[in-house]
Amino acid sequence: MASPDKPFRIGVAAASSRFERETAEQAHEMVRALYPDGSVELKFHPASFGKHGHFAGDDASRAKAFLDVANDPTHDALWFARGGYGSCRIAEAVMAGLNDVARKKTFMGYSDAGSILAGLYRLGFEHVFHGPMVQDLRRSDGKVAFVRALDWLVRRDKAALEPSVLTDAAPTAAFNITILSQLLGTALEPDLTGHVLMLEEVGEADYRTDRAMFHITGQPAIRRVAGIRLGRISDITPNDPDFGLSSEQIVRYWCDRSGIPYLGRADIGHDSANRVVPFGPLT
Repeated sequence: MASPDKPFRIGVAAASSRFERETAEQAHEMVRALYPDGSVELKFHPASFGKHGHFAGDDASRAKAFLDVANDPTHDALWFARGGYGSCRIAEAVMAGLNDVARKKTFMGYSDAGSILAGLYRLGFEHVFHGPMVQDLRRSDGKVAFVRALDWLVRRDKAALEPSVLTDAAPTAAFNITILSQLLGTALEPDLTGHVLMLEEVGEADYRTDRAMFHITGQPAIRRVAGIRLGRISDITPNDPDFGLSSEQIVRYWCDRSGIPYLGRADIGHDSANRVVPFGPLT
């Protein structure tokens, strides 16, 4: 349990896009307000604020920062600063540099972070979670997501979980559709046999989601999942002409074509309502 004598220390690393100091300062204020006794500490790796074109520092510096936090025994968890794009560029270097200390940590993020989360799960890490990131503070009602994330990281509060995790007997995993489609067939792909696979998307045209679902459900390995649940598909860019199918109809179509059970909706997405989903069984 966290206490002022032994605070629960959460290390934050930026594995992808640029991350601003103003967001970190807001996060520190939130943690101080929520845990005024000092029982929880938020530590941003100094490289989190790097700038290298699109990225929060070049690939080598982002990989080193991630490993600095992951392999440090004084940190209890590694929390992704944000998504965007970039974690796939450092994922294999990260996997190669992890030590036994890292295996005991909690890792949480979503969206672009899925490339690294997939690799961690592939390596047998047991405390890997899809869930809100620090950057979600900038969303409308983002404080709600931030608190939910801390409730899970610090206290394992089951109220933070996606509801079906508590009722489905199968292990689970959650991904952004585009990210999962891109990492299948790579050295990062985990074994999802028997898992309930939850999917969400943001900022894509319907035809792109349709194409990604063709690729995902066409993989023999994915056809061994227990089923697919669909999270929220948001900020859909226009099709001209209209695609003619809703997001759920697209996912149902490819589930039917591939023989994968469609299990209904999931409470995940690129928004402040995004819930926590374990990679693997709930323990």
